[in-house]
Amino acid sequence: MPKRTDIESILIIGAGPIVIGQACEFDYSGAQACKVLKAEGYRIVLVNSNPATIMTDPELAHATYIEPITPAIVEQIIAREKPDALLPTMGGQTALNTAMELARSGALERHGVELIGATEEAIAKAEDRQLFREAMDKIGLASPKSRLAKSLDEAQEALALTGLPAIIRPSFTLGGTGGGIAYNTEEFEDIVRGGLRASPAHEVLIEESVLGWKEYELEVVRDKNDNCIVICSIENVCFFASQWAIPLKKCGVDSRDRGEGRLLSRDQI
Repeated sequence: MPKRTDIESILIIGAGPIVIGQACEFDYSGAQACKVLKAEGYRIVLVNSNPATIMTDPELAHATYIEPITPAIVEQIIAREKPDALLPTMGGQTALNTAMELARSGALERHGVELIGATEEAIAKAEDRQLFREAMDKIGLASPKSRLAKSLDEAQEALALTGLPAIIRPSFTLGGTGGGIAYNTEEFEDIVRGGLRASPAHEVLIEESVLGWKEYELEVVRDKNDNCIVICSIENVCFFASQWAIPLKKCGVDSRDRGEGRLLSRDQI
């Protein structure tokens, strides 16, 4: 891809503290982004609340802020540094949520800052459970029966569609925080209440269980010209358990049969 010459300064948001579901891989990706973009001649502004990272080394960025990663603080940094663009994809859920709040509040538009790496629409489709399902339906990919709920009453209505056990997935949360699998109505109500509290959008997706299914992951890279390549395939050795578990996985898919292989080949691109 050619270098963009219409922007000169880029703000990168880090991931903050190392926590389960958001670990040191974001420090690595953020540090690499700083190095590459700086080498391309861009002025780099970095904000991260965790000083114990490689990316907060003063030599990596032109300006480094060790501050809380909140929309209010980041907007103050934007007002001071006046970056042309904001790169939110190097800081995990923390950076994505902060960037989305800045976009939706109008802060980015007020300061003339462009989201790069992922648009507001793309982030919403990936993080909003209902929008993601609609995107899958649009391209013809099957997905488990599900329904979005913004209250316990709506969740109980959705349960009539999915049955038990049911998977509860809060929107816009880190590593499935607040979600879980409910095997009875008491568990269901407890998890839904927790999921609604955890979700910044105050919504959860009630989804039919796929416990025991085979789980494969395909890492696909696509460029602006719509060229695609699968760079890695991963198999969950323990079969599907839960998004919130830490399953044993391995690179390379060995257990699929020919039919499953054809389906993956068809759907991966």
